[in-house]
Amino acid sequence: MIEAMYQARRLSHSEFVPIRELRYHVRLWGEPDGTRPPLVLVHGWMDVSASWQFVVDALAQDRFVVAPDWRGYGLTELPRADNYWFPDYLADLDFLLDHYAGDTPVDLVGHSMGGNIAMLYGGARPDRVHKLVNLEGFGMPATHPSQAPGRYAKWMNELKAFHRGELDLKAYDDVAGVARRLMKTNKRLAQDKADWLAPHWARQDSDGRWHILGHAAHKISNASLFRVDEVLEVYKAIRAPVLAVEASDDSLGQWWQGRFTLQEYHERLKAVSDLRLGHVQDAGHMLHHDQPENVAQLIEEFLGMAKRDGP
Repeated sequence: MIEAMYQARRLSHSEFVPIRELRYHVRLWGEPDGTRPPLVLVHGWMDVSASWQFVVDALAQDRFVVAPDWRGYGLTELPRADNYWFPDYLADLDFLLDHYAGDTPVDLVGHSMGGNIAMLYGGARPDRVHKLVNLEGFGMPATHPSQAPGRYAKWMNELKAFHRGELDLKAYDDVAGVARRLMKTNKRLAQDKADWLAPHWARQDSDGRWHILGHAAHKISNASLFRVDEVLEVYKAIRAPVLAVEASDDSLGQWWQGRFTLQEYHERLKAVSDLRLGHVQDAGHMLHHDQPENVAQLIEEFLGMAKRDGP
């Protein structure tokens, strides 16, 4: 028996907004009601804004939801660049909030890379964030100055590999192949959700094949080292209440094999003055796909809480 495709409960619509010389694609659910701040959802590495559909559907209350495709992802215009500079995401978000929120602080939710962006933005622009939810946005392993020469060399080598086409993303013969790829990456992803996500995550080009909507240059390592001391100072500057959510699977342990651990991540979070921790059982890194109802409940319960006075 063929399983029916997932049916979205809340329909989105798309807008294209000029952001820093790029035509930015933004997915919107609902309409502004003037009583609550926009709920801004930012996706992770090699993902797209449509990835939030399952969480939006699971929300108990209707909200005006704003979800961009980051530069180099989804339907947002590709920049004229062969690598990506992390601060650009913060600036893109800043311009995006100018457009959709004006001076109103937003509720900001980020997953993975989007969680890292949300945390940095929350410290750099503390007045613009009402509440902040970080879904598995761990950051990166600590680095040391002695690694800088090798890091720059690696960056240049990978740029050459990109221009030789060696980093190109795999294309698929049909959309079903894209769905199978999504399910291979995430063993918990159900067929109906994979079938729904696939045509949002990839697009059929003139060659008849389906190509992932993510620029291959995202695979190039950042030339700059990850400075934990800088990150901690940014975390200290966050004034919004923060909910940091983890899945039951230890993604850090799988990825970094001891180079970066949950314990180290928790130590970094101590720099945040107003912090709560949340956990989602039976879920991996794509927890918003695995358990969207639980994630939505955590988000709504947190956003409904009154802000505490002081740390």
